[in-house]
Amino acid sequence: MTEKKELVDLDWKNLGFSYMKTDYRFISHWKEGSWDEGKLVTENTVTISEGSTALHYGQSCFEGLKAYRTKDGRIQLFRPDENAKRMEKSCERLMMPAFPVERFVDAVKQVVRANEAWVPPYESGSTLYIRPYLIGVGDNIGVKPAPEYIFSIFVMPVGPYFKGGLAPTNFVVSDYDRAAPHGTGAAKVGGNYAASLLPGKLATDRHFSDCIYLDPATHTKIEEVGSANFYAITHDDVFVTPDSPSILPSITKYSLLHLAEHYLGLKVEERDVYVDKLDEFKEAGACGTAAVISPIGGIQTKDDFHVFYSETEVGPITQKLYETLTAIQFGDKEGPEGWIFDVNV
Repeated sequence: MTEKKELVDLDWKNLGFSYMKTDYRFISHWKEGSWDEGKLVTENTVTISEGSTALHYGQSCFEGLKAYRTKDGRIQLFRPDENAKRMEKSCERLMMPAFPVERFVDAVKQVVRANEAWVPPYESGSTLYIRPYLIGVGDNIGVKPAPEYIFSIFVMPVGPYFKGGLAPTNFVVSDYDRAAPHGTGAAKVGGNYAASLLPGKLATDRHFSDCIYLDPATHTKIEEVGSANFYAITHDDVFVTPDSPSILPSITKYSLLHLAEHYLGLKVEERDVYVDKLDEFKEAGACGTAAVISPIGGIQTKDDFHVFYSETEVGPITQKLYETLTAIQFGDKEGPEGWIFDVNV
């Protein structure tokens, strides 16, 4: 399964962001205190007990990352060890056994190699999306950690998030809270996303891309943008992201922080971003694995609509950050040491 394979017959330049069954996925079971060796399987279904804690008590977490085909045909991963470390922290928060970091990275490589024919060609701009997840399973009914666990990884080709290139969109501040103070906001757990569905729908019903969540304690500071992290650029070129214990630590955000400082020469700050002081920023955006960067044109609060750089054009710093990060991910630019993992090594 490691030999070169011809690509499957797909319209690579017109892929959406939706589920697609590929050839193989990795699965491992935790029983009696340890993980088994795991294996690649072809079945895309999982059979679990009706008493599984994932179904009743939310013992589930997941990750999202991508594999990229370079111009010379190599396949590489972007910081998969950071996804493994973040999943460890999510598991710790939910009292689940973490899948070891080195084994996580190796399993990702196994799945990508086994599905090499599904990795989009470089010129398409598409990528192979990778979804690891870990759930509590087994016969259980009490509110307690599960007796058994499943760790699995599946993949699918996805198109670029922006079909017509980067374009600003507008967002609205939500009255709902994304996470409670000292809750699960910093963990990538399923319940956080279930709770975001209604606020997200209310935002799109009003023709906004998604909603902005404020800090749950005071409702005065920006925390997240839908399921993505928030950043903004001040008028004197400082890259700012919110600082809060209930924000998911985005790997994309921390990558952008590094690139802004060391590649673009900007000052960087993690600090409070007050929703009533948006005029201190000239650009803003949301960032995450799927879109990399989603430029924010404007933000609607209760009685005000604040526009950043433009509702129709991307700010120059946002554009440069996007181009720099994607160039590293696709192998066109040298990245910081340790960021890129060769799938065949």
